[in-house]
Amino acid sequence: MRRGRHLGLSLMTVPAEYAHADRDFERFMTALLDLTTLETRHRAYAVTRAVLHVFRAHLSVHDALVFADALPAVLRAIFVENWRPPAEVPPFPDRAALAREVRANRRDHNLADDDSIRLVARALRASLDQITLDRALSRLPHQARDYWAA
Repeated sequence: MRRGRHLGLSLMTVPAEYAHADRDFERFMTALLDLTTLETRHRAYAVTRAVLHVFRAHLSVHDALVFADALPAVLRAIFVENWRPPAEVPPFPDRAALAREVRANRRDHNLADDDSIRLVARALRASLDQITLDRALSRLPHQARDYWAA
């Protein structure tokens, strides 16, 4: 007999996004590794983390949560890990400055290059539900949408 059934309780089904979190993250990582010259999953993770963290650094809490809701579970967790939102959010700088921020993120553990934002964006688009992602991005400022232009 299942636990809880004897009490007359209905058990909640684990949502698919959590049940398949590993599969979804693997699909993203495979897409990223196929698009880049990164040689290992560790390097791909470091670049992904940097790209996500730089993006959130330029978003309000509300906008960051809108975006986070469009991500699969593991990427969402990476996006919000250790996040301490600042009192004032810096505006999005130009693309070159954003690339420098990505390269500076955890400098000793990061092999990002000038094209990392675009390549992570392409991997996201290749591995996520496009409608959900585009719907979330449409609710964000144009600079945030431009960040994910692939």
